[in-house]
Amino acid sequence: MEFAFNEEQLMIQDSAARFLAQASDSHAVRTAMARTDGHDLALWQRISDELCWPALMIPERFGGLGLGFVELAILLEQSGRHLLCAPLFATTCQATPALLLASNPAVQDHWLGAIASGATATLAFASQAGLEADSVQAQAEPCDAGYRLRGSYLQVIDGAQAQLLIVAARTPGSQGEAGISLFALPADSAGVVRTALPTLDQTRRLARIELQDVQVTPAQLLSEAGQGWPLLRDVLHIAAIGLAAEQVGGAQQALDLTLAYTAERRQFGRAISSFQAIKHRCADLMLQLECARSAAWYAACVAQERLDPAGDAAVAGELAEAAATAQIHASEAFFNAAAESIQLHGGVGFTWEYDPHLYFKRARASEQLLGSPALHRERLAAQLFGESL
Repeated sequence: MEFAFNEEQLMIQDSAARFLAQASDSHAVRTAMARTDGHDLALWQRISDELCWPALMIPERFGGLGLGFVELAILLEQSGRHLLCAPLFATTCQATPALLLASNPAVQDHWLGAIASGATATLAFASQAGLEADSVQAQAEPCDAGYRLRGSYLQVIDGAQAQLLIVAARTPGSQGEAGISLFALPADSAGVVRTALPTLDQTRRLARIELQDVQVTPAQLLSEAGQGWPLLRDVLHIAAIGLAAEQVGGAQQALDLTLAYTAERRQFGRAISSFQAIKHRCADLMLQLECARSAAWYAACVAQERLDPAGDAAVAGELAEAAATAQIHASEAFFNAAAESIQLHGGVGFTWEYDPHLYFKRARASEQLLGSPALHRERLAAQLFGESL
């Protein structure tokens, strides 16, 4: 596949880079890290009202821009490069794809329009570690009014601040992929308890969410009751692809910081960037980064076909494989670039005043956010041997 941005995509990339270079510079990131909620509401309003990033992938009939996942991936790469502290990833890569793939028009009409106008959203699914159907342990007990939800969710991205929760729960007694349903739940619903969690990466906030007898109606279902796992599985793959694009941006910035510092740092009368050992290490990082970028952009094209109702079904069928491949390469490229950045900065690489430690923390946290490289290798192997992911 030959891949190149068109003129419109290049304009999106350029405008995002210019905006974030100013709005999400090192000072802004560190200021957001010190905030209780982890992001600046005024910045999110600018992103929503002026730039319309949350509306990018939403069809025009819901008030969105009607663009695709590739355009979103362009924004995600720049947001990862600048460590944007905002609920962009959870809203656009988790909640929005779930709503786009939903089969309930009423839920789509209400919430896609709200997100296009700036509402924040996230996905809560795992009650225990894992990305498989068995990680969904919250219960959806049928009752007269619809369902009563009970259970808890771990490590929900921006869960303490989101206005909409897409939650997964299973019918009591069901196991595996059967009996899982997805619900659109306003975060201020009675019985929802949200607790912010301390995190290694302070630029991305996580929360624990508990549902204590939360009443929901069948009208809040995203798809047919008990048949939500195929939708949730694909949403997790799409989110992993979005995360890979973000990781590529972070890896690029970590490498750029390293190149800039080694060009200035002098030892034995010359810049250390002139030493062959330094050149080899930077060249290895660049090779890893370019492999990750190729995998991420191909996966973004596959995700776009999956989200497009008229997309190529054969290409969309590669979603699981493309997501696993992108995550393997992007996670490792980002972590290695961030780790080498600290090493090649020397003693100052460990200090708070320099930025490499911010990228190292983001790289390590992102590596585990939607599955480690080892897990994705296992899933990819299962796919290659004909097993279902």
